[in-house]
Amino acid sequence: MTRRWLRSRRLWTAFVLLLLGMIPTGMAVAQEGPTVESLASSISFVWVMFAGVLVFFMQAGFALLEAGSTRSRNAGAVFMKNLMDFCMCGLAYWAFGFALMFGGSALAPGLDTGNDFFGSSGFFLSGDAGSANTALLWFFQMVFAATAATIVSGAVAERTRLDAYMAYSFLISAIVYPIYGHWVWGGGWLAQLGAWDFAGSGVVHAVGGVAAFVGAKMVGPRTGKFDAAGKARSLPGHNMGYVVLGTMILFVGWFGFNPGSTLNGNDPRIAVIAVNTFLAGITGGVVAYYYRLVQTGKADVAVTCSGIIAGLVGITAGCAFVDFWAAIVIGAVAGLLVIWSAGLLERVFKVDDPVWAVACHGVCGLWGLLALGIFANGDYLEVAGLVAGGVDTFVAQLVSMAVVVVWSGLASVVVFGILRATTGLRVAESDEVAGLDVTEFVQPGYVYENA
Repeated sequence: MTRRWLRSRRLWTAFVLLLLGMIPTGMAVAQEGPTVESLASSISFVWVMFAGVLVFFMQAGFALLEAGSTRSRNAGAVFMKNLMDFCMCGLAYWAFGFALMFGGSALAPGLDTGNDFFGSSGFFLSGDAGSANTALLWFFQMVFAATAATIVSGAVAERTRLDAYMAYSFLISAIVYPIYGHWVWGGGWLAQLGAWDFAGSGVVHAVGGVAAFVGAKMVGPRTGKFDAAGKARSLPGHNMGYVVLGTMILFVGWFGFNPGSTLNGNDPRIAVIAVNTFLAGITGGVVAYYYRLVQTGKADVAVTCSGIIAGLVGITAGCAFVDFWAAIVIGAVAGLLVIWSAGLLERVFKVDDPVWAVACHGVCGLWGLLALGIFANGDYLEVAGLVAGGVDTFVAQLVSMAVVVVWSGLASVVVFGILRATTGLRVAESDEVAGLDVTEFVQPGYVYENA
């Protein structure tokens, strides 16, 4: 058998060599191999695309976490809102948002014109913006915009009209998110001031968290959430398994969110960013777990998961700029902040937020901006916070924090105000009591049949 195989192999080799000998000389010249520069470019292209897909998959994590944190009669509605806000965001960001955010940045072809306040090129990815490199940047940034949009869905769950929510998703993705994003990431006035936000504690999470606060206040609390004296009642979610799975999916997606923001697959800082992201996330979870355990004597799945998300949000701005020990401090503070701020929002502001979106993303997003101004060590891109003598960076971060609250807050008031005056924001009380799955959808999230 071996001799026959060798004989066959020799015959095929001779046949191939004969064919090669018959090829004209001009065609037989071997092409030059890829250059180091082209290989590096290809690696970065694939890396950014892969990171974008990871962030895309975070939508599944948000959907599971939010559905599990709400009651079973609204599970289908929560899943649908997470599905449709992504679709609406994609169209809005393609048509308007991307151009407003990155026009004038010159980060890719077709993004040449813009000013310190908004971009004015790249609409509809037309003209020179139709290049492959611009499409890559659009896809990666679009999934970030979708993350900001979907943050609100949990805060207004179980009582918001689907058509109003879809309109909100379009408007925040087309205008609210891109304008502040341009100021920080598109070369706008905050970037020129010296403000930094590596992967979006402010641009993504604080924008979404502040909008969630406005939305929850304007829609109002769920029926039965507060008693006659204004004291909050517990309306527990129906599936902690969904909450844990959603949190784990989000954690995995964050490794596209933060390391992917290098936009460079050849940057060794990716490893530092990944470790900082991991350390902050797990520390936030551990701190939240033990705090609740001491407070109540029992473990709390939802609070622990919120601590993990809070730690991840807190590290997102400074993940490339801080030491490992600082990432642990940032995550620990976030794990406490999310519990304290969620309680404050409920007691003082009467905000009904089933998933703690405002606390996780809004409060801890602001903490992330501040933490960068404190802990940035000056090693990467020469970004230095207070620990490295960077007073100017710290001040710029304070300004950025104030700006994101004012801009996202006022813009969201306008958006939700227009929707409340036109389509209306809230479903009828009878529909809310019955559950949105049976009043707004053909198929409910769960079908119960007699065995």
